[in-house]
Amino acid sequence: MTLYEKLPNDPIMLLSFINTRLRDSYESLEDFCAATGADIKEIVTKLRAVDYEYDADRNQFV
Repeated sequence: MTLYEKLPNDPIMLLSFINTRLRDSYESLEDFCAATGADIKEIVTKLRAVDYEYDADRNQFV
């Protein structure tokens, strides 16, 4: 099972998971997706649904 397959479905849990990974291990959302095979559009869409947008300067969803 890949990390991408283990991503939480709940948007708030996904937010926490992604922001932690971005803070600790990846320079950008693109790097995270490339390393894990995650679909950037799917992540952005799920988090946009709960009013979070990716801020590249901060490298986190805010």
